[in-house]
Amino acid sequence: FLLIYSLQPLKMHCRTCAVVTSSGHLTGSNRGEEIDHSDCVIRMNDAPCAGHHPDVGRRTSLRIVAHSSLQRVLRGRQELLNGSQDTVFIFWGPSSCMRRDGRGHVYNKLRLLKHLLPKLKVYTISRSKMLKFDELFKKETGIDRKSSNSWLSTGWFTMAMALELCDRINVFGMVPPDFCRFRLSHSRPTVPYHYYEPSGPDECAMYLLHERSRKGSHHRFITEKTVFSKWAQTLNIHFYQPDWTPTPAVTHANSSG
Repeated sequence: FLLIYSLQPLKMHCRTCAVVTSSGHLTGSNRGEEIDHSDCVIRMNDAPCAGHHPDVGRRTSLRIVAHSSLQRVLRGRQELLNGSQDTVFIFWGPSSCMRRDGRGHVYNKLRLLKHLLPKLKVYTISRSKMLKFDELFKKETGIDRKSSNSWLSTGWFTMAMALELCDRINVFGMVPPDFCRFRLSHSRPTVPYHYYEPSGPDECAMYLLHERSRKGSHHRFITEKTVFSKWAQTLNIHFYQPDWTPTPAVTHANSSG
């Protein structure tokens, strides 16, 4: 993780981390105070705190942002950027967007952002690190990301980074890998994909659409959650809202869920 301009690596370590997803499962949870008591609070993309403090907390130590979410972060500048002098931002994207030779349009915007807000802590993921995240996905799933025509999600990068930075990871709002299959068979109520978009798409519908798609570049949300569940069997990872404990997987990680 390299700092814009200086290319200095990120130096960060936390005893306890709250990884706060963007899931609608957080709505009405009243987990905000618990989240804020963590040493570090990690959020994703443009997920806001304002208007949702009781459920998601107020603090943000680290925000992981996809190249495709940069414009939304800029639109939320008043909260996400102007009020975030203590937040570290890590942006990820394909090398075509992040190249530093003047032709990486996302990287160019980040340089301009850093120029406009010099106190902002803006990092990018290096190309070599991006390749390692791809290798990790293939190692854990047996699936080559590129040949399977899929993109790793911001959640994948966030969980993998948290393993490097945190002694204990408490994940808020992440469902178990079999949740959507179970929910459909039991006719449970729908939950919005994002807590801050209550009228947006249903979370399980989004997960299943992406997982089953073989055309175009999609995320493998359920496959990724199967890997996270596997990690939690041996590593210090815990899941809340919904609260669940991983059990040994019965199906293969590359199942379509």
